[in-house]
Amino acid sequence: MDLYKKNQLKIYNSLAKEKQVFNPINEGSVGMYVCGPTVYNNVHLGNVRTFMSFDLVFRYFRHLGYKVRYVRNITDAGHLENDADVGEDRIAKKARIEQIEPMEVVQRYTVDFHNTMQKFNNLPPSIEPTATGHILEQIEIVKDILKKGMAYETNGSVYFDVLKYNESEQYGALSGRNIEDSVHNTRALEGQSEKKNPQDFALWKKASPEHIMRWPSPWSDGFPGWHLECTAMSTKYLGEKFDIHGGGMDLKFPHHECEIAQANCSNGVAPVNYWMHANMLTLNGQKMAKSTGNNILPNEIFSGNNDKLDKAFSPSVTRFFMLQAHYRSNLDFSSEAMEASEKGFQKLMQGIRLLDDLPVATKSSLEISNWVENCYKAMNDDFNSPILIAHLFEGVKYVNLLCDGKESLQAGDVSLLQDTLKNFVYDVLGLVDDVSQVNSDKLNGVVALLIRLRKEARENKNWALSDQIRDELLVLGVQLKDGKEGTTFSIN
Repeated sequence: MDLYKKNQLKIYNSLAKEKQVFNPINEGSVGMYVCGPTVYNNVHLGNVRTFMSFDLVFRYFRHLGYKVRYVRNITDAGHLENDADVGEDRIAKKARIEQIEPMEVVQRYTVDFHNTMQKFNNLPPSIEPTATGHILEQIEIVKDILKKGMAYETNGSVYFDVLKYNESEQYGALSGRNIEDSVHNTRALEGQSEKKNPQDFALWKKASPEHIMRWPSPWSDGFPGWHLECTAMSTKYLGEKFDIHGGGMDLKFPHHECEIAQANCSNGVAPVNYWMHANMLTLNGQKMAKSTGNNILPNEIFSGNNDKLDKAFSPSVTRFFMLQAHYRSNLDFSSEAMEASEKGFQKLMQGIRLLDDLPVATKSSLEISNWVENCYKAMNDDFNSPILIAHLFEGVKYVNLLCDGKESLQAGDVSLLQDTLKNFVYDVLGLVDDVSQVNSDKLNGVVALLIRLRKEARENKNWALSDQIRDELLVLGVQLKDGKEGTTFSIN
């Protein structure tokens, strides 16, 4: 039996503002769309946390036996620097500064994004469409919204009429904003004279002569509005109505609010059943920002080449740190927090390494089935990874008690403990014992150095030192073997 049939999963729906039982549109299948990166710079740690949160969701759905289509886009057309539809295209601006083609910017930072996700052991999505690959679909949606009278053209640009939409629908339902209040409190912004109302947003923008990234359309040579791409790609690959749409908390307004309005107008149906939003990551109690210098990149964490941390930390320790907080909670990144997480991660991995050598008894003194049920209860409660991790530490405690002979388990319970710990640590949380691998690499380097010193001693006929190195390594469990190709070693 698929696990999803006996696990009732609850998800916090940002639209309903409460936890709701997850009922997929199609039994046994999940359609999930997550807003991906705008590839004009190295992916920052806050974005990493968002993508890691939805990697956890993706992994748990798969663990439960669902067939998941996970779509995460790449924004490679850029979008304007602020939500007032004015400013410079972010990718084009980077290209101008560095005097390269916009698609060189896109390629460089898409590669960086993929490499970073791989280092954190994030699974790739099922489909990863690009904004520039779906210009035609976006133009068709604009045509459709214009035809239905919910948009208007001005000087080659097309804007969504928010106030007209709000006559029959509720613009602001997701973010909790009251459009009537914002109408009275909004002053006209410079550069918005084309709009009927300041709240209206661009579906298509006419490109200025200096604008690099442009495409032909019925209205002008221009480019799509930022919000449009996600509506086009999500509905193309998941249908007019799908199960889950995710992203960072900062996208709730205006991006996701605009997506809902566009899809409602174009398809005549609310596009998403469950809206999910991951919360912010701060650094030393303050918002991360490159402008203030309160920022750190993933590779700077791994190398230790930064002024924010006292030492380097591995990708899995960093991942473990992030998963120790619920995805909807604020999380503060600091050297002290990372060091505490590293200790916890090492404790967890030490327990995992003992799993294959657990003793088997004729009877069980521990209720393993209850512990397993608690692990699933945690994840079924809106993917509560910190509670799951607390239960996993309880499982490690069981492992140590079994190894010390203070508790006992029969064969079936031993297998259940082993499988559950490995499944949740490796498959669901996506952790890798990279600290052990780093230590192994260091050990290999030290032994290789000693082998070279022993070789020099033998060449100098210093047999006593040569034998001392060999014998003392053997006492430590490292056995040297001399052969025609040189000296090799094994660890006993």
